[in-house]
Amino acid sequence: MNQTFFIKEAQNLKLIPPNSAGGFLGLFNTTTSYSPQNQIVLVEFDSFYNSDWDPPGEHVGINNNSISSAVSTPWNASFHSRDTANVRITYNATSQNLSVSWSYQNTSNAKERTSISYKINLMKVLPEWVTVGFSAATSHYVERHVLQSWEFSSSLDTIETAKHSTKKTKLAVGLIASGSVLVIAGMVTVFVLLWKKNNQKKEKTAETVNLTSINYDLERGAGPRRFSYTDLASATNNFSNDRKLGEGGFGTVYKGYLKDLDALVAVKKISRGSKQGRKEYITEVKVISSLRHRNLVQLIGWCHDRGEFLLVYEFMPNGSLDCHLFGKKSPLTWAVRYKISLGIASALLYLHEEWEQCVVHRDIKSSNVMLDSSFNVKLGDFGLARLMDHELGPQTTGLAGTLGYLAPEYVTTGRASKESDVYSFGVVALEIATGRKSVDRVEEDNEFGLVEWVWDLYGKGNLVLGVDERLQMEVDQRQVECLMIVGLWCAHPDQSLRPSIRQAIHVLNFEAALPDLPPKMPVPFYHAPPMSVSSGEPLITTSLEAGR
Repeated sequence: MNQTFFIKEAQNLKLIPPNSAGGFLGLFNTTTSYSPQNQIVLVEFDSFYNSDWDPPGEHVGINNNSISSAVSTPWNASFHSRDTANVRITYNATSQNLSVSWSYQNTSNAKERTSISYKINLMKVLPEWVTVGFSAATSHYVERHVLQSWEFSSSLDTIETAKHSTKKTKLAVGLIASGSVLVIAGMVTVFVLLWKKNNQKKEKTAETVNLTSINYDLERGAGPRRFSYTDLASATNNFSNDRKLGEGGFGTVYKGYLKDLDALVAVKKISRGSKQGRKEYITEVKVISSLRHRNLVQLIGWCHDRGEFLLVYEFMPNGSLDCHLFGKKSPLTWAVRYKISLGIASALLYLHEEWEQCVVHRDIKSSNVMLDSSFNVKLGDFGLARLMDHELGPQTTGLAGTLGYLAPEYVTTGRASKESDVYSFGVVALEIATGRKSVDRVEEDNEFGLVEWVWDLYGKGNLVLGVDERLQMEVDQRQVECLMIVGLWCAHPDQSLRPSIRQAIHVLNFEAALPDLPPKMPVPFYHAPPMSVSSGEPLITTSLEAGR
């Protein structure tokens, strides 16, 4: 359980190394702990003693190309728990001294050391190009690491010499060097600006091609139709605030009435200037327009006029699931909750196995589960969805979705899969049973993960204590046990031990036996495969949101 500041070789900057949890700081593993090829210097604040390489007890250490600290000093982390620390790390190239000092806002101990230093020549240890950053790791335990702010700066003073001519020479060299840097920086800036401008042109051209393709493909079919902006503005009373149903990261949803269809609709208006929103608009229209299932939201139409992008869906009188689980609405009965769980699973089965291609949704969460007038499930928001061949495994898609619902291997590798969707379904199943959010607070400034919390109850044989208190135990005990255990099974940290959605449905329908899960939540264990840089997608997109 630790947090580190590191400087390491830039050319070797990768994702988290495999098997680097806990004492390996997220930077090493058994292969690299003492490798002579390491080029890394770090400062570690370590609250857990690893007998293989740590000094006794909690400590602050400076490490030189190794997992073991070159120098260290005791650190009473428990005494300062929840307090804000101010840390200063400085390096003097002349004296070759790396020093670390720290203080706290609210707690102090006069007997405690609050600084440490180490003599090191960074020019010999590190290459010319380096990366600075932070890492944290916790292994089997839970610890919260919060980096509130940080600042990095460096300076180079001109060295005075006794001889005037030497001073002039050195100053001239310094000015020439500085001028070279400025010229190079200017060239880089121009290059970046030109590249960005050309890239924007390419993106705009690609977007135009995509929109033209949508018009051509959809207008030939019998599916969603194209609406004019005037029609949708009229239907929503010019997108008035009193028609607003909700607001998300990339747009706002309004309630509308289409006279020619004599139907209430939900109109999603993408935020102007949102490149990611337009990208998701194109994806959603292309994907959902071809899907037909009773548990998927029906896309009625689309519009891209006057620089605006809008989607038209069937109206859901009962809104989204999260409003019923976490809002002020009256609690859903257990029978309705169990039906909703089966409905979400049915939608996923269609996406994963029953359509001509495998559709990985990538954003299964309670706020994307809509409910019609009879509380039937309508899974929506396909803006992050990806089409894959059934026989292929996980694909590099870039990380997107909502924190609290993301599978651990997806966070680490950026590879979406049916298994990562199943993980998200497991979290939603636990939300349905408990009435708690995927990441919740038990008290002020103390958050817990829902999966860990329910798994702890399971290990103690007290699953019933996790049921939503608002139900007042008016539940089917057999279904409660089934839904919560299936939720844990689907949210298993090891993707290879999760069920397929079809297997989960068999158990939920009592057509198969409950799985035998370990009493303690397992630690994720997997090898992160190398990321492909040719996928054309960023590792992390702006679609990453906090759980809600």
